Amino acid sequence: MRVLCTVTGTPSHARAMLPLVRALSGAGHEVLVVAPPGPARVFAHEKATVRVEFAELSDQVMGALMDGRATLPPDLDLHDQRLWMLPACGPHLSDNYRLLLPIAREFAPHLLLRDGTDFAGFLVAETLGVVQVPAPSGTGQYLDPELVTGALAERRDELGLPADDDPLAIYRHGRLDCVPASLSYARPGLPDAFAYQQSPVVTRAQRLPEWMAELPADRPLVIAATGTLLTDFTPEEGTLPEAATDNPLSHVPEAYIAGLSEIDCTAIVATAGIPVDPTLAGDNVHVVDHFPQPELLQCAQLFLTHGGYNSIRESLRAGVPMAVLPLFGDQEHNANRTAELGVGLRVMDADAENVTKTCDRLVGDAAATAGARAAQRRMMTLPPVEAAVDHLEGLVG
Repeated sequence: MRVLCTVTGTPSHARAMLPLVRALSGAGHEVLVVAPPGPARVFAHEKATVRVEFAELSDQVMGALMDGRATLPPDLDLHDQRLWMLPACGPHLSDNYRLLLPIAREFAPHLLLRDGTDFAGFLVAETLGVVQVPAPSGTGQYLDPELVTGALAERRDELGLPADDDPLAIYRHGRLDCVPASLSYARPGLPDAFAYQQSPVVTRAQRLPEWMAELPADRPLVIAATGTLLTDFTPEEGTLPEAATDNPLSHVPEAYIAGLSEIDCTAIVATAGIPVDPTLAGDNVHVVDHFPQPELLQCAQLFLTHGGYNSIRESLRAGVPMAVLPLFGDQEHNANRTAELGVGLRVMDADAENVTKTCDRLVGDAAATAGARAAQRRMMTLPPVEAAVDHLEGLVG
């Protein structure tokens, strides 16, 4: 079976697809990955063939804004789905479709596996009459299919493609996920997903730095990460209007650091390279650019997170309660769902006081720990990723 895997989003989208690419290649299928440079590096050591054909998503979105092909909503709200239609279905989608279609014709795939917000891949699969399935994706399973269908109608007109007003056409052949239905974070009303087990290994041969082994073990370990998208959409000063260039979230890592400094714990905060004031960190807080998240989650008692779907799934897999401070996109929904499931709490505002209040409540909370452990057991009842390969083979067969 020939499988075309398309990623037009960020490296986090590629990491969600990575276990599927490994499993498909391991089962002897021919896999071609088409992606921008950053996501393409995620697949660098895999057996799949990787082609860098798309520009980075941030560059595509900013380019469309600068040349006037796209505009921002007048009242910028990072949780507004109209805003997230731009990276998902903006004018660059047509550019990606035109790039991808001849590659797909030449490769002649039996299956197109796409990242959850890659709708260029969806239109190419539709054009070729190929089975298409989205990989696990937070934003992809959160976006309103009605809004997606409306945005895709514009792209269909541009590309001369037939109209299709079925909002669930993007799930015509189903979808994949890494959580059981009882823990689902998907928008209600979507088709049920074929669920398989979240992989405990993302980057091969990754391990903790040796200095982490020397941290005191007599207090709870709290880890905190902001995700990487904070830095992806911050263009050079003066290239776009102030509303588009100011990063309203740059203070978040400092809120993490200052808030955790007030708690009786050992904390490690990953800033994704965002500059922070080092004087904010108490003796109990260690500040780094990045850390090996899946591995460190196996040692942690609490995870302070922005609520990206990769982080949500990894925390559920590790049985670690979450304090979720949502920043944009699907993360507000994810934060509320985390509280609803009893596996953590939402941090109500991005300041040190709220971080301290929420994390101090969760550290050592027996109910939250029990909820996270129960969710972990449900996660572990799912079949391995190889079962997803069997499922995809069945769709094509």
